[in-house]
Amino acid sequence: MNGADSLVKTFLNNSVDTVFANPGTSEMHFVAALDDHPEMNCVLCLFEGGTTGAADGYYRMKRDVAGTLLHLAPGFGNAFANLHNARKAGSGIVNVVGDHATQHLRYESPLKGDILG
Repeated sequence: MNGADSLVKTFLNNSVDTVFANPGTSEMHFVAALDDHPEMNCVLCLFEGGTTGAADGYYRMKRDVAGTLLHLAPGFGNAFANLHNARKAGSGIVNVVGDHATQHLRYESPLKGDILG
């Protein structure tokens, strides 16, 4: 089992069966793992703000926690306004943010960012 399969199974084992996603190249392993788990509902979104807005709305309507799959650090930045609103509303969202492969981090690519910071 790889990390992507483990993440999908962790979601499912904790009753998170819907993920709103705006994946990029660094998140493709997770997207591929979704194919092996038809019980996971993945909704593709065109923009990270759409993923977090949809996850917030999903929680407010169903009272079920949803996951989001966000593309790299700027993607997390794009998602942040709706995460602020979700936090104020007490919405349950689990965010997964992709990152570059560790061997690429030293090249300071334009999409590199301090996600934890």
